[in-house]
Amino acid sequence: MADPHNSLQRRLADLDENLFIPREISWLSFNARVLQEAADETVPVIERLRYLGIFSNNMDEFFRVRVAEVRRLITVSDAASKQRAKDLLAAIVKRVVELQKHFEKTYNVVLRDLRARQIYMVNERQLDAGQAAFVQAYFTRTVLPELEPILLRDGQAIPALNDESIYLALDIRSGEDYNYAVVEVPTDRLDRFVQIPKRKGRAGKVFIALDNVIRFCLPQMFRGVFHIDETAAYCFKFSRDAELEIDPGITESLIDKMETSLKQRRKAEAVRFVYDAAMPQRLLDYLCSRFGFGKYDSLIPGGRYHNSKDFMSFPNVGPKYLEFRPLPPIRLPRLDQPGSLFDNIRERDVFLYYPYHPFDYIIDLLKTAALDPTVSTIKICLYRVAKVSRVIDALVNAVQNGKRVLAVVELAARFDEAANISWAQRLTENGIDVIFGIPGLKVHSKLLLIERREEGQVRYYSHIGTGNFNEKTARLYTDFTLLTYDQNIGRDIYDVFDFLQFTYKRPRYRTLLVSPHSTRPGLMHLIEQEIANARA
Repeated sequence: MADPHNSLQRRLADLDENLFIPREISWLSFNARVLQEAADETVPVIERLRYLGIFSNNMDEFFRVRVAEVRRLITVSDAASKQRAKDLLAAIVKRVVELQKHFEKTYNVVLRDLRARQIYMVNERQLDAGQAAFVQAYFTRTVLPELEPILLRDGQAIPALNDESIYLALDIRSGEDYNYAVVEVPTDRLDRFVQIPKRKGRAGKVFIALDNVIRFCLPQMFRGVFHIDETAAYCFKFSRDAELEIDPGITESLIDKMETSLKQRRKAEAVRFVYDAAMPQRLLDYLCSRFGFGKYDSLIPGGRYHNSKDFMSFPNVGPKYLEFRPLPPIRLPRLDQPGSLFDNIRERDVFLYYPYHPFDYIIDLLKTAALDPTVSTIKICLYRVAKVSRVIDALVNAVQNGKRVLAVVELAARFDEAANISWAQRLTENGIDVIFGIPGLKVHSKLLLIERREEGQVRYYSHIGTGNFNEKTARLYTDFTLLTYDQNIGRDIYDVFDFLQFTYKRPRYRTLLVSPHSTRPGLMHLIEQEIANARA
């Protein structure tokens, strides 16, 4: 009998590659749909501004991860793969430039609609005398102490710039000479959008971007350094390769390796340079030369402002209808009754759909397990948790109540590596057994297993979910959770944790498809089964 796995593989191999869209181009189409939400005039205007922030934040991560990977293929692939990667990079840049133009157009429409609701975003050239005096005083008192401009001199090294920040390239004319400098806009310490007094006799709320506050007061930064005839500032930002390279041969702990790699990430190659299209060519050429950009680096002309991800936290200073109405969480009456959560799960599976159901039920389950005298062990996979995590608090409390707690902490959770190192250290200090998964693999499973002694036997209460154990993001993202008393599922999850601890073991799972063991062949089998069903 032919192997169905091999026959399906052969059919997949015969498919025309032209039928498929590269995942990077497909992802840009996804982000274009985010931009459509910002352009949709039926969406409340403050939410449209925030969608612009989400679009920008998504694009940053896309370049740091996906585009960085394509660039690496260009440098290490064979000739044919190298050419495909070059073509793909060119297609990415073309599509990104199109989206950037659409972004600028949408942004201007959103500004217009904000003005119609008496919310104004002004620049440094639109200030009246009273506003100018306020901005000048704010700059001197609050902004200037945070600024550390760097003069660009030939032969003098430029410090590594932070790829999560925005910078102003300063163009300073003194007679016939030009001096160049860069300064970081300190949005990590100061609000990006500063509310200023409204114009006399006019209603509404007025904001100015922090970058424009700096532009308005530029000469003050260099007072006494040299004579200034004319000065201008142009915004730019980097996106650096976010891949962490961890040398498996170094005999140091995984945490030490990760911390070393995080430091190296800050100096990784830039994969994108986004700049104000109004920047003079001589200044752009000088920056490209000093930063050492090559022909495979993505130089993206844009508008006057970058790091638009800051719009995600833009305050609603108008009526409530300018935002989405908050959705009250849908409670499940049987879980809100005073009886045991374990009794409820044993009676019938619980299916939760976030953000419509509250994540509180998971916190309650962990707190109950921490106190229940019949619970012996809690095992959990942690990928991303909230900055102030009640999940972590409940796990620590469980140890204090005599339970054994095992936590699988994924140190390679992208952009949360430093936070997870800190959490791992706190868990360990509180007596929790912490393991870090398997080198070369990433533990994405959101599993929780509670072992409880009932009638002399160990019984399993299981959580399988698509989201993180993160009470903050559970209020925003759509995810599923299954809470079940199914003992076959419980035994499979037990085997998953056993494998994560002892990687030489190869479990035979009863119900779950688990990568890298059984997911691919399991899916192949299910597809073949549906083909057979259709033919029948």
